[in-house]
Amino acid sequence: MEVYTKLTDLRKKYPKLVVALGMFDGVHLGHQCIVRRAVELAREVGGKSLVYTFSNHPLSVLAPESLPPQIGNNLLRQSRLETLGVDVLMSVPFTREFSQVSPEDFLLLLQAHFAPRYVVTGANYTFGERGRGTRRLLQRAGSTYGFAAEICPTVEMEGRAVSSTRIRECLLAGDLASANAFLGYPFTVLDRVRHGDKRGRLLGFPTANIAIGPQRAMLPAGVYAAEAAYGGRTYAALANIGRNPTFAGERETRMEVNIQEFSKNIYDQVLAVSFFEQLRGERKFASAELLVKQMHRDREAAKKVWQKYRSVSR
Repeated sequence: MEVYTKLTDLRKKYPKLVVALGMFDGVHLGHQCIVRRAVELAREVGGKSLVYTFSNHPLSVLAPESLPPQIGNNLLRQSRLETLGVDVLMSVPFTREFSQVSPEDFLLLLQAHFAPRYVVTGANYTFGERGRGTRRLLQRAGSTYGFAAEICPTVEMEGRAVSSTRIRECLLAGDLASANAFLGYPFTVLDRVRHGDKRGRLLGFPTANIAIGPQRAMLPAGVYAAEAAYGGRTYAALANIGRNPTFAGERETRMEVNIQEFSKNIYDQVLAVSFFEQLRGERKFASAELLVKQMHRDREAAKKVWQKYRSVSR
């Protein structure tokens, strides 16, 4: 998949583009419907599929105080879109200047840079200044700008629409099973490994550490049976989310991942951690020895969970 981080004229390079529009935070089942339809249409016309999106949420510019926690980051979105077969990803910064572009000028932008055969969106997609552009405008004005608009129906589960908002609520409540069902894949954190305090190594449970920023949607503190992916392989893993209360606690929440049968140095490398089930909540232990005993029990409990997921390499 080709990735562009600034607006680029692709009309000559890809004369038969099908463009999918949206933020695609988390790339959940509803997003996947849109993306798969764009990929399908591109194949039908003998062209390429392109996802046009923003590298930052518009609310981060227009109303930072209202910005919701993000289910994933740009790395995760790129990975999921590539898995879905997208040919080109154009992820550009959203700016205050761009927020003032009228809906009609946005359609001109699509025409001038992509000349798409089709534009595919979800039912709730809006565009242009103050979100005045709607699906009806896309369908009505598409032929004027040289494309046909396809609006994918809302995906529902349990009688409710699958949405990023609903998934955030599930994660906050610790309902990992529902979050995974709405995502269509296990909730995943994809980010670079940071240096930690190396305490896990001394305890016999070395960990890869990933920072959790304040704007990331996250599960409650606790220990989880998970899977880690690195270098084209997957490994069974234990993931701890929390502040290490046994050792006086940390000021910031972070993730520590103990990867089974793994000994590589992966500092500053990208690691994917997918969550299966919670094993227990965060606890403060009276001593390091008691913590280690519990970690061994956690590993034994996780084995039953790992056995449910055949993709895990043991």
